[in-house]
Amino acid sequence: MDPIYLDYNATTPLDPAVVEAMRPYLESQFGNPSSSHAYGVRARQAVEAARQQVARMLGARPDEIIFTSGGSESNNLAIRGAAHALRAKGNHIVTSAIEHPAVSEVCRYLESHGFCISVVPVDGTGLVDPADVAKAMTPATTLVTIMHANNEVGTIQPIRAIADIAHRNGAWMHTDAAQSVGKIPTHVDELGVDLLSVAGHKLYAPKGVGALYVRTGVKLEKLIFGANHERGWRAGTENVLEIVGLGMACELASQQLDQRRPRLRALRDRLHEGIAARLPQVRLNGHPELRLPNTLSLSFPGIEAAAILAELTEVAASAGAACHADEVVMSETLKAMDVPVDQAMGTIRFSTGMFLTEADIDRAVEATVRVVERLQPSAAPAQSVAATDRIKLTRFTAGLGCACKLRPQALERVLAALPRAIANPNVLVGINTADDAAVYRLSDDAALVETLDFFTPVVDDPFAFGAIAAANALSDIYAMGAEPLFALNIVGFPSNRLPLSVLEQILRGGQHVAAEAGIPILGGHTVDDPEPKYGLVVTGIVNPGKLWTNAGARPGDVLILTKPLGLGIMTTALKAGVLGPDSEQQIQRLMMTLNRTAADVLRGFDVHACTDVTGFGLLGHLREMAAGSGVDVEIDHRALPLIEGAFDLAVGGMVPGGTRNNRLYVEPHVTWHDGVSETHRSLACDAQTSGGLLAAVAEDQAGAAARALQEAGVTGATLVGRVVAAGTGRIRVE
Repeated sequence: MDPIYLDYNATTPLDPAVVEAMRPYLESQFGNPSSSHAYGVRARQAVEAARQQVARMLGARPDEIIFTSGGSESNNLAIRGAAHALRAKGNHIVTSAIEHPAVSEVCRYLESHGFCISVVPVDGTGLVDPADVAKAMTPATTLVTIMHANNEVGTIQPIRAIADIAHRNGAWMHTDAAQSVGKIPTHVDELGVDLLSVAGHKLYAPKGVGALYVRTGVKLEKLIFGANHERGWRAGTENVLEIVGLGMACELASQQLDQRRPRLRALRDRLHEGIAARLPQVRLNGHPELRLPNTLSLSFPGIEAAAILAELTEVAASAGAACHADEVVMSETLKAMDVPVDQAMGTIRFSTGMFLTEADIDRAVEATVRVVERLQPSAAPAQSVAATDRIKLTRFTAGLGCACKLRPQALERVLAALPRAIANPNVLVGINTADDAAVYRLSDDAALVETLDFFTPVVDDPFAFGAIAAANALSDIYAMGAEPLFALNIVGFPSNRLPLSVLEQILRGGQHVAAEAGIPILGGHTVDDPEPKYGLVVTGIVNPGKLWTNAGARPGDVLILTKPLGLGIMTTALKAGVLGPDSEQQIQRLMMTLNRTAADVLRGFDVHACTDVTGFGLLGHLREMAAGSGVDVEIDHRALPLIEGAFDLAVGGMVPGGTRNNRLYVEPHVTWHDGVSETHRSLACDAQTSGGLLAAVAEDQAGAAARALQEAGVTGATLVGRVVAAGTGRIRVE
C-alpha cells in the first residue's frame, strides 16, 4: 500500500479535471500559439482562456497575467525585474527572514550586485510585524517582497498592511503566494500587491508552469530574451499543455475555495488533535490561528525528524531540520522563529490536501504515534517492530555507513588539540599518522596490528549489513600488509525498535565474513543504542619489515585502486528507494568482498604506501597519503573506475552529505582541471564503505601488478594516477 500523502505543500497530485482539460493538448492539439493557421489559433485561444481563468481567481485583469515556468521564475522576474527597472530610483529591497529560497536567493544575488537588502525578523509564531517593515524603509527602497503564507509552518502574513507601508514610501509590493493560492483568498486588490507569484504544482496543476500577476502600470525588466511572447514580458513558445492545466486548476480553486478551506482545516486539526492526545509532549510551530488551513508543523522533542520519517513508512511528510554528526542544520524558518534546537531537530511538516479522507488521517495518527513511542528513550522493548516484519535496516538510521563519520574538518580540530608524541619505540604506527590502525612491535619478526571500525547500515538486509561491516573492518588489516588473527564484535542495537532476531542476523553476517578471512570472532561488546551499528575490533600480525603505511609514497610511483567508486552514492539511492534489485545485489557483493586477494597479490610487488578507501573518499585518503609521504600526486579522472549507474545517480542528486563534507575538506589541497565535471568531482570524493585498496607501487612494477590483480579476480583494479614529485600533499585532478 502506498504511504498516506501528507506533503501537499511540497507538491500536489493533478486534479482529474485538470488532466482531462490537458488531454487534447497532449494528444492532438499541438499547434504553436504564434502560428496564424487553425492549429495555432486553437492553441492561442486555449492560452488566453487559461489567462482569464487565472485572472478571475486573483481578481485581476487577463492582461496582468504572465505565464512562467513556475514559482521560482515568477519570483525571479518580479524581484530582479523590479529591482533593475527601478535602479535609477534606488537600490534598497526589504524582505523577511522566512522567505522561500526562490526569494531569498534572488535577494542574495542582487546584494552581491550592489543592491542593499534589509531582512525583517518574525516572532515566535513566524509572523512579520508591519512596524518592522516600516522601520526598514528608506528613501532608496523600491521593493518589498514578503511571502503571503509560509511553506513550512503555514503562518499567513499581514500583506495588506505591509503593502500599504510600501506604497506610502513609494515602493512596489511583491508577494510569493505559491502556498496560499487555492487554500485561502488571494485577490490582488484586497492584498494591495503590485506583483504576485503563482506556482502551478501547489494547486493541483502540473509542475513546470506558473504565473506572475503584474499590476497595470508596473514595468519590469525582463529576464528571458527572444521573440515577443507573453506581450514581450517573457520570450519562449508558450507551454500550452501545462498552461491549460494551470488555468483549469485556478478555475477549480475559484469555484471550490469555500468548500476546500473548512475541509482542509478539519483534516489538519483531526491529525493534530489525534497526535497531541496521545503524545502530549508534541509542540505546534506557527501561528495558532493565522495559519494555512492545511499546514501542520509539529516538533517531537528529543527525537530526530529523520529517524521518525525513516520508520514512518506509512506516511509521506517532510523534516524541518537535518541532524549531522556535530550539528543540527535547522531550516531558515525555524531558525528565524528561535525554535529551540531540541525541538527543531524533531520537527515534521504535515500538509493535508483535497484527496485525503478521515480514514487516511486516522491511519496517519496511528502510524505516527506508534513510531514516536518506539523512538522515545523510555520506550519498552515490547514496542519494537514484529520479528515477522520485513526489516529495511536503512530506515532505522539517519546516516549511512562510512558516510556518517564525523566530518573530517571537525575531527582534525579535535585531534589537533591532543598530544601526539609517542615515547615507546615499539609503537610503529600510532596517532601521529593518519593510518587507520595501530602497530606494536613484539619482536624483530612480528608486530601486532589493531584496528577498529563500525558504522550504521548501508543496506537493508541485516545479514548483508553484518557481512559488509566485517569486510570493512578487516580491510584496515589488509591495508597494512598484515594477516588477521581474530576479532571482537562491537555492537549498538536499538532493542526498543528492532527485534533481537535482527541482531542475530547481523552477527551471523559478521561471522560469515570472518570465517572467509580464516579467523574467529571471540566475543565483543554490545550497548543499547538509538540506531543499529556494527563492526569489529580486529587483531592482526605483520613482519615489521613488510609493514605498509600510508606515509611512504615516492616520486614516480603509480597509484593503483582495486575497487570502483560510487558506493556512497549507490547506498544513498538504496535508502531513497530508487535503486533496483540488481544494482542492490551488485553493491552488496562489492562491499562484502574482502581486500584479502588484492593484498596477497600486492605483497609480490614493491608497494611503498597503501591505504583503504572508506569514509573520507578517494581524494580524502589520497590527501592523507600524499601529505604523510611529503609528495604531490596527480589523478586522471577519466581512469577512475565507477560502479555502473553511480554517475547517473550522482547527476540526479543522490550525493550523501558525507561526500559533500569530504569535498569541502580536500578542496584547499586539490587543483581541478577545467574539464572535470561537478559529478566527477563528487565521485572522486564519494564516501565509500568497504572500498578498495589504494597502493603506491614502484613505476617499473605497476603494470605487472595491475595485470596480476586482474588475473587473480580483482577485476576493478585500475591505474588511476601517479606521484609526481616531492611536495606538500597537493593533488591535481586531470
